[in-house]
Amino acid sequence: MPVPIWLAVTLGATGIAIARVDFNMFFMKFFRDLSRSKSRARLHNNKYAMIPVMLGIEEPIKIKDDVDAENVMTITREELEEMDGFDGAPLYLAIKGRVYDVSAGKKFYAEGSDYHDWVGKDASRSFGTGCRGGTDRTGMDCLSSSLEGLTDKELKEIDRWVELYETHDKYTFVGHLVDDPVNEVLEHIEDDEAEEAAVDIDQSEETNSENVAT
Repeated sequence: MPVPIWLAVTLGATGIAIARVDFNMFFMKFFRDLSRSKSRARLHNNKYAMIPVMLGIEEPIKIKDDVDAENVMTITREELEEMDGFDGAPLYLAIKGRVYDVSAGKKFYAEGSDYHDWVGKDASRSFGTGCRGGTDRTGMDCLSSSLEGLTDKELKEIDRWVELYETHDKYTFVGHLVDDPVNEVLEHIEDDEAEEAAVDIDQSEETNSENVAT
C-alpha cells in the first residue's frame, strides 16, 4: 500500500527535525533544570518550583556580584587548567568568571564524560550555545569565555547554568577567575615598548624629512 504524500512529507520533516536535535545537550539541560527545581524547592521551601522551571518560563536566579569582596579567592587561568581531574586534581570549571568545584559530579565531569569539555576552563559561550567543539554559528571558538554576539535566549541559558552551580548542594563556589598578574605586567611592558618604538620611528621620520628639506 503506497504511503500518502502528506504522510511522507510529514515523516520526512519530522526526521530532519529529530536529526538536528543534539540529544546529549537536550538531556543535559533536562537534568540541569531538574536539579535547579530541587534546589529551589529546598532553598525557598517551594514545592511547586519544578513547574515553571521545567516549562522554561522561569527567570534564572540572579547571583550577587561579589567580585570585589576581599575574602573571595581568585584563580588564574593557568591554575584553572590544572584542575582537570588528572593525577588527583579536583574538577573545576568556570562560567562567567565564577569558578566552581564539581568534583562531586565526577561521573559527569571526568574525562570521557559529556561535561568534561567544560572542565579546566571558562567555556561560558558553550553553556549558552550548546556547541562544545570547533566554532559556533558566529565563527567563534565554542569553548570561549566570550559572550559577544550571543542572543538573549543564549544568555539566559548561561544564567540557568550559573544558577545550577551556585545553588547545587554538592558543587561549591571556589572564587573568581583572573588573568595571571605576571602576564599582565609583561603585556604592559610589551605595550610600552611598542609605543616607545612607534615614537622613535615618528621622530626619525621627522628628522629625515627636515634633513631632506634643508
